[in-house]
Amino acid sequence: MKNFAFVFPGQGSQSVGMLDAWGDHPAVLETLKEASDALGEDVAKLIKEGPKEALALTTNTQPVMLVAGVAAWRVWRAEGGALPAVVAGHSLGEYSALVASGVLTLAQAAPLVRFRAAAMQEAVPVGTGAMAAILGMDAARVIAGCAEAQATFGAGSAEVVEAVNFNDPAQTVIAGSKAAVEKACEMLKASGAKRALPLPVSAPFHSSLMKPAAEKLREKLAVTVLAAPQIPVVNNIDVAVQTDANAIRDALVRQAFGPVRWVECVAAIKARGVTTLVECGPGKVLAGMVKRVDAELTGAALYDPATLADAQALLA
Repeated sequence: MKNFAFVFPGQGSQSVGMLDAWGDHPAVLETLKEASDALGEDVAKLIKEGPKEALALTTNTQPVMLVAGVAAWRVWRAEGGALPAVVAGHSLGEYSALVASGVLTLAQAAPLVRFRAAAMQEAVPVGTGAMAAILGMDAARVIAGCAEAQATFGAGSAEVVEAVNFNDPAQTVIAGSKAAVEKACEMLKASGAKRALPLPVSAPFHSSLMKPAAEKLREKLAVTVLAAPQIPVVNNIDVAVQTDANAIRDALVRQAFGPVRWVECVAAIKARGVTTLVECGPGKVLAGMVKRVDAELTGAALYDPATLADAQALLA
């Protein structure tokens, strides 16, 4: 079997009915029941029926994406799939990776990500923060452009804009206060970015505006028991593999207000001798990024029986 990694998607890949294709697979039903019990609500109904607006609420998006990623992972294992050499997750997806690695149980992780989501939403009122994807410009120029845009508001201004997701060499997501993000979009487009796309999100994730949320998360994680990882997890914030529980906790706290260094994460995964990255969970966003990050790597998706069969064949 090829040396492979599993990577787990974050917010943005959710959709109503995203688990329907699995039918009544026991691993999926078990995952939905476990999450429903942990959250005290019918997660299966929320995923199956939505509505879309309900799934898009951060406090719902984070738990349902966790559940969908873990469900696909459990199907893979139930169907005889081997353990990957390494796992990672994009932003929220890191929690799915930690469940796959055995650091957290799903019963721990579901309430934890809901708490994280609520803390993030409370940190910045809806409508005052923003995020945008900057396409066709290298990351260093985006970082410099954010600094220039922020400077236009004058020293001591509360306006903030920062590069927060380094997704591929020509796609960097920025986040911060609404006015500063809009200013940065305007300036980056004027200086050569192909596009600046506002993202339909309710908070400026991974920006320094999330520090109040991170402090709440720190308190919650302090009383959360973490097990030793059974599979190495490359984290977003340091692009490092941690085995110490306190180091894992600290990385999760800093991840809330620090950048997702995905380009470097993919490079770190490749450095472990991995040639194939399988996106485990809804959508194919990360699978698509793999080739743009490194043309020598293969990206695949695993979100329904057909893609499961493809992944089994690819890795055989």
